[in-house]
Amino acid sequence: MTALTASPRFLASRSKALFMLGSLGALALAASAVPAQAALPAGTIAPDFTLKAAQGGKAMDFSLRKSLKKGPVVLYFFPAAFTSGCTIEAHAFAEATDAFKAQHATVIGVTAGNIERVAEFSKVECRDKFAVAADPGARIAGLYKNQISFNGQILSDRTSYVIAPDGKIVSSYTDHNPLTHIEKAMAAVKTWNASHR
Repeated sequence: MTALTASPRFLASRSKALFMLGSLGALALAASAVPAQAALPAGTIAPDFTLKAAQGGKAMDFSLRKSLKKGPVVLYFFPAAFTSGCTIEAHAFAEATDAFKAQHATVIGVTAGNIERVAEFSKVECRDKFAVAADPGARIAGLYKNQISFNGQILSDRTSYVIAPDGKIVSSYTDHNPLTHIEKAMAAVKTWNASHR
């Protein structure tokens, strides 16, 4: 059954199954992951960074400073490419990317993987819609105070930020549910835009 011919009932049950799978993966990760620190709060100046990234499998450099010149940036950290919860979150951000663009916001995903894996993830799971940056050793996640320790590895916690063009964090949100971040980020972007018309 293709997506074009799937019934609404089938799509709803598929979405529920994917959510349950992602929730189980998130719960397993949460149960065994140890937060290293609390995420940077709203009102903080976001640490600037430039990372190797990919969009649609094509290598690029992502600069926070340059992206902020275009408008707000939705910066979301996730633990690992191709895991169930992170895949669900990537699909949801991919579906919402055009709506974020309509609000003049740039979406960037960041994970502690290597650039080759991130490039494949950007093509397959992010559906060529937004860039994903590789953060080896979760160094940038450390600057944003959202690292976790998992099986002896330091990874990014599932945290999303909305950063205003002046570099100030206007929203900081940590939740292991991969589907809540898009709604929270969109609300923050819309609120910021409404107050800067």
